[in-house]
Amino acid sequence: MWKHHILGLTLCSIVFAIVFILVKPDVANANAYHWGFTKSKDGMPADAGAQFETILKENGAFYRGDPNKKMIYLTFDSGFENGYTDSILDTLKKEEVPAAFFLAGHYLESADDLVKRMIDDGHIIGNHSYGHPDMSKLSEEGMLKEWHKFDKTLEEKTGLKRTYYVRPPKGIFSEKMLQLGNEYGYTHIFWDTAFVDWHADAKVGWQYAYDELMNQLHPGALILMHTVAEHNADALPRFIKAAKKEGYTFGSLDDLVMEQMLN
Repeated sequence: MWKHHILGLTLCSIVFAIVFILVKPDVANANAYHWGFTKSKDGMPADAGAQFETILKENGAFYRGDPNKKMIYLTFDSGFENGYTDSILDTLKKEEVPAAFFLAGHYLESADDLVKRMIDDGHIIGNHSYGHPDMSKLSEEGMLKEWHKFDKTLEEKTGLKRTYYVRPPKGIFSEKMLQLGNEYGYTHIFWDTAFVDWHADAKVGWQYAYDELMNQLHPGALILMHTVAEHNADALPRFIKAAKKEGYTFGSLDDLVMEQMLN
């Protein structure tokens, strides 16, 4: 009886080991986090929660600026061109506002003229990975390949040698990713202001985007917008003028990082 019991336990152990090996990638992925926060309201800072605050601080990542300073940081994610980026760049130039554009590989390959304009206009190019995968599921080699392939393509297309700011696709990340980025000179940039604006065919009008931005307006806001949306392009000049009227100024990611490093 005991022999049968021991044999049963042995078989169970073997089966468990096999299952563990097979599901190990998913178990590892349990360490993945999906970025999120409680939106700002009535001018109060957005809240990412103690866990995210700690993880980002320990790994030199950023998601907002000084909550006591009326400075705003504009960032845009661009996976593909949808005809509105020129308008966005025109607005930024007219209003003398800096921004960062987190691009994916497809954008580099298909809209390099606009990427060159971003650089010529003094904006920062951010690395949104080359193929826009769930980076948390990749090995360290896979993560580096995504970042480095993007940088290599960027240099080939524009002459800019590399990026220094990265943003994980879909906001999915791991501590390993943050640490690896630091080792290779990449600073992770998240955000504390956003709304559903990535549907390329949405026809919701500029008022929708404007209201979302104004309702979440707060000191230190690090804004994420997508360039594919017509309503974003149309709302942007109105938002910038309204924010300036309320005493806000606009800074670059370099300003953000330098300021927090000195504090």
